[in-house]
Amino acid sequence: MNSQIQQNIKPGKDPLTIAGVEYRSRLLVGTGKYQDLYQAKQAIDESGAEIITMAVRRTNIGQSPDEPNLLDIISPDDYTYLPNTAGCYSADEAIRTCRLARELLDGHSLVKLEVLGDEKTLFPDVAETFRAAEVLLKEDFLIMVYTNDDPVAAKRLEEMGCIAVMPLAAPIGSGLGIRNPYNIATIVENANVPILVDAGVGTASDAAIAMELGCDGILMQTAIASAKNPLLMASAMKKAVEAGREAYHAGRIPRKRYAAASSPVDGLFF
Repeated sequence: MNSQIQQNIKPGKDPLTIAGVEYRSRLLVGTGKYQDLYQAKQAIDESGAEIITMAVRRTNIGQSPDEPNLLDIISPDDYTYLPNTAGCYSADEAIRTCRLARELLDGHSLVKLEVLGDEKTLFPDVAETFRAAEVLLKEDFLIMVYTNDDPVAAKRLEEMGCIAVMPLAAPIGSGLGIRNPYNIATIVENANVPILVDAGVGTASDAAIAMELGCDGILMQTAIASAKNPLLMASAMKKAVEAGREAYHAGRIPRKRYAAASSPVDGLFF
């Protein structure tokens, strides 16, 4: 983005566009790990998120008529739902899960694809992710895809047709923050689709750093749901994402080894 465009951006006038839809919020949040669905709804409201993700294999959206249904508490009329394939360890599992989500959500095609390769680290299996994406794209799914912080893999997923790429900051649920900012920055620089950090954010400063790197948004769940005060953390994350995005557009000063006086001595009268 050139400096002239950056100068023309005004606070609050910088929407995130996903699949042709504009969103005011650049924070996406999950629905799991809360005390109950009512606390999840409260946290979502505090976060200001408009896109809500849920694990189809772990969340009742109609599969179990005798259990509380997420759709009754957090209405899809009020949010954009982003069903995800969390817990899938093969392309075939992920494909079946996306098809189930489409059926349960009346033809809904926007999904978050993740195919895991290791139970300990929950790192993605990129080869299986490619395979799942290829099939789902042919079936006209709109795919936001979880991957590692490899710029080559991220670019390939974009070129395949994924509408957004979601590199991890650190292992899922780790709270370690941005471990490889240089790779994330490279992914952002090379991208022609939205780049959203997904996984590893622990606190508000992590969210701000991701946005300052130029990411288009952040998806998080554990950082909010597992905080001592989830509602307060949701509010903090909302502010951090907004501040980080504004700082990115404002343009930080260059780093220098030595001091530069805030009040220059040139032109002193005495």
